[in-house]
Amino acid sequence: MNNIEKRGRLYGRGGFTLIELLVVMVILGMLAAIVGPNLFGKVGKGKQSAAKTQIEMIGQALDSYRLDVGKYPNTSEGLNALNTNSGAAGWDGPYLKKGLPNDPWGKPYQYQSPGTHGDYDLSSLGADGAPGGEGENKDINSWE
Repeated sequence: MNNIEKRGRLYGRGGFTLIELLVVMVILGMLAAIVGPNLFGKVGKGKQSAAKTQIEMIGQALDSYRLDVGKYPNTSEGLNALNTNSGAAGWDGPYLKKGLPNDPWGKPYQYQSPGTHGDYDLSSLGADGAPGGEGENKDINSWE
């Protein structure tokens, strides 16, 4: 057996055939099609959970503000009063360590004081940015 025949055998044994590669790619595609939608649903639920947690955190900051100042910031002062003193006597902030976050969809939280559901109303309008909705578009409210 000469060197050319030996080389041919070595080259023929080392790789995958096109059919084998296509079969693997089809299997990976099917797995992605099955698993992908389940993961995307979890992302939406995770964002809703993050919004609830942020609303609770901002609510605690508002309560601390009220203890120091004697009242919640009114609607015109807004949530910025938690980080910058607008001349309120007794202000001992900032009350949020990392500043005022946007909701997980990148929109500002809605704040009203006095609120229609309590001393203040704090909410996120969900993924669609509009009142109401179902699923990921559902509003997340401090009074619920």
